[in-house]
Amino acid sequence: MNAIELTPEHPVAQLSDFAVQAEKQEFDAVFVSHHYNNRDQFMALAEMANRTEDVLLGPGIANPYETHPVTLASRVGTLSEMSDGRAVFGVGPGDKSTIRNLGFDHDDALRRVLETLKVAERLWDGERVDHDGTFEAVDAGLNYDIVGEIPTYVGAQGPHMTRMAAKHADGALYNGAHPKDLAWAQEQVEKMADERVPDTEFDLAAYASVSVAEDADAAREAARPPVAFVASGSPPPVLDRHGIDHGVAADVGDAISAGEFERAFGLVTDAMLEAFCITGTPEDVADRVEALREHADSVVFASPLGPDIEDAIGLLGAATDRSPDA
Repeated sequence: MNAIELTPEHPVAQLSDFAVQAEKQEFDAVFVSHHYNNRDQFMALAEMANRTEDVLLGPGIANPYETHPVTLASRVGTLSEMSDGRAVFGVGPGDKSTIRNLGFDHDDALRRVLETLKVAERLWDGERVDHDGTFEAVDAGLNYDIVGEIPTYVGAQGPHMTRMAAKHADGALYNGAHPKDLAWAQEQVEKMADERVPDTEFDLAAYASVSVAEDADAAREAARPPVAFVASGSPPPVLDRHGIDHGVAADVGDAISAGEFERAFGLVTDAMLEAFCITGTPEDVADRVEALREHADSVVFASPLGPDIEDAIGLLGAATDRSPDA
């Protein structure tokens, strides 16, 4: 799978234009990210479903805190109906630096994501569900049939979430743009090979922040905002893997939570940029993507894409064509 992520910091009509362009560039899927302070991801996905024909569509990711997991499953089911069976369910605990503004923490993140995944699958199969865990559901069910099969992808970065995804989901949207991180993720997936349902495939997707432009310096500067979010939410082992100061990463997260975005972006270090984003010219990006594919089955080009998103989608399409495994 070759895919892109679009962020609803742009109007829905513009996002849909980008999705149409991505389909013309023969990307396999379009994911829409979620932060409460951006536009609604499912409204954007619905518009994309109306304007595209073949590309897979899904949240990348939705979190099961702000929205009850049963409601979330129904939204994805509705998207599958609207898109004639093209929905993908990307689910994860959400971005720490923004979700804590709403009073949520991540103490039960792995259990909540796993329970959400399993309950959604039962609902899509037409079951009525009683559930008492990190959330409650009593005789809950959907009064419509699901169109097509809905693949499940877990947004992951740490060891426990990655292994859980490898055991229970169809794939992982692994938050990583560096070969070191994907090599590590590949090891976690391989450890769980005997735990999966026999003869089922698993898709390890590098959910990689990318910024591409003909001007490499412009591409690098455009990467600061998404890298700030990735760095602030990265677990300590990931920071250690790249020699990133924990205190600086925490400062970035505090600035984001306080709404001081320019300050947060200014705190992003060169080490963070190198670790958490693929930046540069189309040639630079193609080389880095090829290195990722030594460990990942799929690549999702994630925010910011580039200083100019429309140009970036075309450049990334060309970069994908260069990859021998595309």
